[in-house]
Amino acid sequence: MNLVVGATGMVGMETCRRLVADGKAVKALVRTTSDPAKVAALKALGVTIVLGDLRDPASLTNVCQGVTTVVTTASSMPFAYDPVANSIETTDRDAYLKLIAIAGDTRVQHFVYTSFPPLSASFPLQDAKRAVEQALRASGVSYTILQPTYFMEIWLSPAVGFDYPNRKATIYGAGENAISWISFTDVARFAAASVDSPRRQNATFPLGGPRAISPRDVVRIFERVGGLTLDVTSVPIEALQTQLADAADPMQKSYAGLMLGYASHEAIDMAATLQIFPLALRTVEEYATSVMRPAGVG
Repeated sequence: MNLVVGATGMVGMETCRRLVADGKAVKALVRTTSDPAKVAALKALGVTIVLGDLRDPASLTNVCQGVTTVVTTASSMPFAYDPVANSIETTDRDAYLKLIAIAGDTRVQHFVYTSFPPLSASFPLQDAKRAVEQALRASGVSYTILQPTYFMEIWLSPAVGFDYPNRKATIYGAGENAISWISFTDVARFAAASVDSPRRQNATFPLGGPRAISPRDVVRIFERVGGLTLDVTSVPIEALQTQLADAADPMQKSYAGLMLGYASHEAIDMAATLQIFPLALRTVEEYATSVMRPAGVG
């Protein structure tokens, strides 16, 4: 039995779909407050629903009984953050540390953890990810750590300033560095493919897309696909550094840290990883076409 933690999220829902398509038994950890439509969608896939909360150790102990593999995609960021009830400290760090310990106690055989590659700046979300990775490696539970870089569906969307419907785009830094944008659907495919595979156990995989592309070249791709011109605003690295230093809220500080990472990101070489995970990855061009034309942009 495979347990997916974060199953109502973007990556978690797709991971469930992939696991079911692979013929694997799946149960999803959902809270009583989870979106009923998303819970219904999971049930429609054939997923078994189990009530619990990542931040409630007692519920985790019950849910992990009989589980062979835990696949985790849950995070307080970017959409579920609450400074009291669902924070980086309570969810992304403390809850995961407890889940790892419970996985060991309940004899879970394998643990798939979704993280991101190390970035140069220190900020709360990065610190939480590194602490969880360290605990998982020391736990004695077989693990796969997936470190996907910037999701194109988030970082190339209006949510963070890439506002192609209004023909505007905000980029961070000079925009000349190549970024290995990845689709969340491909992250889910890597997560599902990490189950029941000895070659993928006790290993860490930085993940990117098929080709690293600079933000300014991404703008050109969107302009070509949409037949339009985007008004580009660049946020200087110095402004991001100031934002990181001045932010008091952990989420705002983490966003600043992620934007700084974007501004200095280096390409991820996927050649060796794709030997182990023989997957065809979604391109930025495919993403741009999928969002521009249905939206009538251009």
